[in-house]
Amino acid sequence: MKDKAIKILKWKIKKLAQWTISRYKPTVIAITGSAGKTSAKEAIYAALKDFNIVRKSSGNFNNEIGMPLTILGDWQKISGISFWPKVIFSSWGKLISKSKYPEILILEYGADKPNDIKYLLEIARPKIAVITAVGDIPVHIEAYPDRESLIREKSRLIEQLPVSGYAVLNGDDPIVKEMQNKTRGNVMTFGFSEMTDVRIINFEIYFEDKNPMGVSFKLEYKGGVIPFRIMGALGRGQAYAVAAASCVSLILGLNLVQISESISKNYEVPSRRMNLLKGKKETTIIDDSYNASPIAAKESLMALGEIQNARRVAILGDMLELGRYSPEAHEEIGALTKSKVDVLITVGPRSRFIVEGALAKGFDKNKIFGFATANEAKKFILETIRKGDVILIKASRAVGLDKIVDDLKAS
Repeated sequence: MKDKAIKILKWKIKKLAQWTISRYKPTVIAITGSAGKTSAKEAIYAALKDFNIVRKSSGNFNNEIGMPLTILGDWQKISGISFWPKVIFSSWGKLISKSKYPEILILEYGADKPNDIKYLLEIARPKIAVITAVGDIPVHIEAYPDRESLIREKSRLIEQLPVSGYAVLNGDDPIVKEMQNKTRGNVMTFGFSEMTDVRIINFEIYFEDKNPMGVSFKLEYKGGVIPFRIMGALGRGQAYAVAAASCVSLILGLNLVQISESISKNYEVPSRRMNLLKGKKETTIIDDSYNASPIAAKESLMALGEIQNARRVAILGDMLELGRYSPEAHEEIGALTKSKVDVLITVGPRSRFIVEGALAKGFDKNKIFGFATANEAKKFILETIRKGDVILIKASRAVGLDKIVDDLKAS
């Protein structure tokens, strides 16, 4: 009975969302990828909000329930028994009597399982589609028969673009770059590569008194160059998000100066995505505990490796939903720690493969410590950290490393 009720609810909000799109005709910006979706969404919103009426999806509203909810209203969360009647009633009201509605919708299109993006495209087809990154082992691959099936699912987003539409693609990711051959729309690329349309240059960590405070970089487009500085977070993901947002904004008619000023004024790094926090014992925490995929974990370790003036501690937990690719993916992350980490602490059953990968590259076994759960690791971590350490914390959300972050934060 419950399944039937959910099915009816999904059908109702799907229809209401379709009719709302048809009535108000907003410009839809769609985002998908294995990493960096939320940061890109927030950066796009920051760039556009001063120039248009814009709505973005809240939290993880990227599925068959959350995406249509964003279309129907600025709902922040699902709560209370009266929530759904309120949504349906207010949505009918907007259809019957035309009211103020966003000119632009920024929507995440999740691909947790086969046909997810196909379903979401039936609700809203984008004018601009952004693909942030996929990587060799994409997240959620466990639900697909093979990697190619997941890539095909994500490719649907740009295959459905109109001739006047735009595919905004990560030009550094070979899988994403190859997708340009699957769209009839225009293509705009971003990344560090010289071949990208919006190129990231001069990327570096910004320090104050030898403490990492953020990142600085420049964007180059058609001979013009503009600087950016993102405070309170590390990682090349910050630059990718801003570059993707710049592509979208340029397509919509803004110039680099306008984009730089808007992002500097409005952009807030999403929580638990490479955020810099002050920790106990005068440590610095890099909180990347929201979720994990192989490509995101590699980026996190690259950022940690760029810090040379402190002891680098990596607390790494399981990456979930990788299916048969899980051992290989964890071993690759372990291999990467050798040159970028001084002390390695692992959490979760799959993280034994991180240890194996690290040991295979010659990591000192006396500096590796493994735990089954976050709770088991807490006391040891608090006793082990030293004054001045830089501590990276990264795992899939279900591992619960966010609790370790909260325990380590300075009061």
